[in-house]
Amino acid sequence: MSPTSPRSPCPAPPTQGWADALLTLLGLVLPVACVGCGAPDRAVCLRCRSALAAEPQRRRLVAGVRLDAAFAYRDTVRALVLELKLRGRTDLVPVLAPRFGALVDRALADVPGALLVRVPPSRTGARRRGFDPVVLLLRRAHGADSADRARRRSCRAPRGALRRVRAPTRATGLPGPAAGHRAHGQKERTALERVEATVGTLRAAHVTGREVVVVDDVVTTGVTMAEAMRAVRAAGGRVVRCVALAEVEE
Repeated sequence: MSPTSPRSPCPAPPTQGWADALLTLLGLVLPVACVGCGAPDRAVCLRCRSALAAEPQRRRLVAGVRLDAAFAYRDTVRALVLELKLRGRTDLVPVLAPRFGALVDRALADVPGALLVRVPPSRTGARRRGFDPVVLLLRRAHGADSADRARRRSCRAPRGALRRVRAPTRATGLPGPAAGHRAHGQKERTALERVEATVGTLRAAHVTGREVVVVDDVVTTGVTMAEAMRAVRAAGGRVVRCVALAEVEE
């Protein structure tokens, strides 16, 4: 099913225990429909949760480094991410957080001592939302045991380890962001424009001599993730793994 195709509601599952009864009661007071299929009284119904659990995880290379993604960015996952990021639907976090948190924990376990560095969101998006989706997801990743939680806390990079900066003036004669490219999203740009608009927009610190795991919410072309790797290398670090909540299929 494509992200834009109509969704036919799936029947609501039978009530199961007190928790399900409470959700049904809340649905009468605060009406809600499943983001995935439109079934009533659940933000994400049990059938859609089961379908998400059956979705395979994703893996690919970005600039020669392994990227693990919890989901493919399509259909229900796309709808969930957009609801979270654009409408502030933090009630959807418990659905997405466990698998994402587990991938981050696995990466940190595979590379002991690595720093966990978040690709910073755009300033505009951060101001509009008032929260960082990646930080919120990792805080709510309840699937990790105490050792994983402790490892994640100890590996968290200092504030400002990766930050956005104004892109330098290009010496190539090609139009850069200042020439009007900021008005376009990644999908509207050519491959060359994506690179030109992104190179030099991130700066790393506090990573000298360290191995780094980079995390982001959605990876589309991989250009921003590659820029994060460039910034880490320029600061004397080495990216050994990338993790994303979702990635757009190539």
